[in-house]
Amino acid sequence: MTTTTHIIDAAGRTIGRVATEAAASLRGKNSPSFERHTIPTSKVEIINAAKLSITERKTKQKIYQSYSGYPGGLKEKSLESMIAKKGYEEVLIKAITRMLARNSIRPIMLKNLKISL
Repeated sequence: MTTTTHIIDAAGRTIGRVATEAAASLRGKNSPSFERHTIPTSKVEIINAAKLSITERKTKQKIYQSYSGYPGGLKEKSLESMIAKKGYEEVLIKAITRMLARNSIRPIMLKNLKISL
């Protein structure tokens, strides 16, 4: 199998649109030899991640939640604070990760993802 590299320009596009295209390419769905159980060899490079189109309302309303399993262990972060602390890369990684299936192939697919500002 040959590896193919898909370059996605994120300038002026929303997070979800970029993430769905990246997730489908990482999974290998645009390849004619796609099979669900095989490890895909396609690589995805996202450029201009800092130029994503995010409305000011979305940065305040979008909440990322994580729960530790203990009482009172629910942590919430807004999109605005996530971008300020971790950058646009982390926001895109979270969106793409949550669009991929939770199985043993997911970490392998995420290693084929490269995000640049």
